[in-house]
Amino acid sequence: MNKIEDNKKFMQEAIKLAHSNVEGNNGGPFGAVVVKDGEIIGRGKNKVTSSHDPTAHAEIVAIREAAKNLGAFNLEGCEIFASCEPCPMCLGAIYWARLDKLYYAGTKDDAAKADFDDSFIYKEFCMPKEKRSIPSSQLMRDDAVKVFEDWIKSEKKIPY
Repeated sequence: MNKIEDNKKFMQEAIKLAHSNVEGNNGGPFGAVVVKDGEIIGRGKNKVTSSHDPTAHAEIVAIREAAKNLGAFNLEGCEIFASCEPCPMCLGAIYWARLDKLYYAGTKDDAAKADFDDSFIYKEFCMPKEKRSIPSSQLMRDDAVKVFEDWIKSEKKIPY
């Protein structure tokens, strides 16, 4: 197979996972796969409602499985195929995992039509902290900075 056919196969798997989740009623209609060297190394379905975990989005589940299977937190050399354009949390996780490329099928607008609308989160990010809907307050900064100083000096740290 060529790269285009392989990519279609991986996206079909992500969409199949999303569809099976609708039928199984285990979470939202989202699926994702992480691929390395032409092999799926992580699969994920949205498990938010079935696991009572608001972070158990398909992309996060797939990234966790891939990282576990590789025994690494850095997924350079891997690509992710998602049945839908990732939400802000999942997009952040994709960057943190250092995936090489993201492919997605549906758009965030398609998701919004199905009542998965993240536009308010995108708007919140752009607002000053004091105007966001979740109030935030800074406490004990000096103590926290000390921890960062200890990290900087540590010879045991594993940079990431």
